[in-house]
Amino acid sequence: MSTELDPAAFGRVTINDVARAAGVSVSTVSKVVNERYGVAATTSQRVMEVVNELGYETSLVASSLRRRSTNVIGILVAEFEPFSVELLKGISVAATGTGYELLAYTGLVSGVSSVGWERKSLSRLAGTLIDGAIIVTPTTLIPSSSIPVVAIDPHTGQGGPATIDSDNVGGALVAVRHLIGLGHTRIAHIRGRRDLASAQLREDGYRQALQEAGIPFDQGLVLYGEYSAAQSAVVARELLDRPDRPTAVFAANDTSAIGVLTVARELGLRVPEDLSIVGFDDIPDAANSTPPLTTVAQPLHELGERALQMLLALLDGQPVASGVHLPAELVVRASTGPAPTV
Repeated sequence: MSTELDPAAFGRVTINDVARAAGVSVSTVSKVVNERYGVAATTSQRVMEVVNELGYETSLVASSLRRRSTNVIGILVAEFEPFSVELLKGISVAATGTGYELLAYTGLVSGVSSVGWERKSLSRLAGTLIDGAIIVTPTTLIPSSSIPVVAIDPHTGQGGPATIDSDNVGGALVAVRHLIGLGHTRIAHIRGRRDLASAQLREDGYRQALQEAGIPFDQGLVLYGEYSAAQSAVVARELLDRPDRPTAVFAANDTSAIGVLTVARELGLRVPEDLSIVGFDDIPDAANSTPPLTTVAQPLHELGERALQMLLALLDGQPVASGVHLPAELVVRASTGPAPTV
């Protein structure tokens, strides 16, 4: 079927465009798209053919006001960096066949202060654009909201109505134990962001591994990389320029570890012959780095999938666990080797 009118070529298709192309009234189109009674089957079929041909979409806001739902789930992130992108992939897979669409939204994050961005985002979206939200690394607890909310890796750690994260302490423990098992005793730690519980937990695991091996903790070997490749490169240069430089580095995430790799290469250090490096997360760039990065794999896709399943349960009125931990596992690649002999 074809129509003489092609409003899609000139901009957004409106309900008036559909009515003209189908030869019916606007009220008839409204009844059809909103699945209300009072329209003959043949007329309804023709209207839907025009709707599909022209690509007409009803307003989410208007639809939500009528139905009190949008069938849209919001994924709120501070920025689209490797960690959140991998989570989005898992969420997307889990959403297939559920009847829900996804809206990925970067929050109102300013350069002055990012604290509380998720509250502002929720107030903008909740109820009119989204039925529920998955918030990635929220800066504050969300004890209550007008819509169901699940938090992934919250800044403040477990808390609030529904949270999910990986075993940060356990992951750090296996990473540092791996280095100790290779004979390293002078192991530096490039720490994550100061405002994130995950960074503190990974440092806790680092300290525990040293303690159980009887290796004294050296505060001078712990510097802040802020989960940033650029900042991690700065502190890595400080560590590796020292005459008593470490023989191994455990970085709080893969982005930081890749920053260390870059500096080691610039300083002429061989990895892993002169320096072993372990990251955390197992983002795609970890396997593609030179050399491929040994890292602690967070089940990022599974974190996204489980978060969506938790949110769907909340939307269905079912109870969910208040805090879920998923295991993290060591993935050994070519960036770690035996400690160099003195």
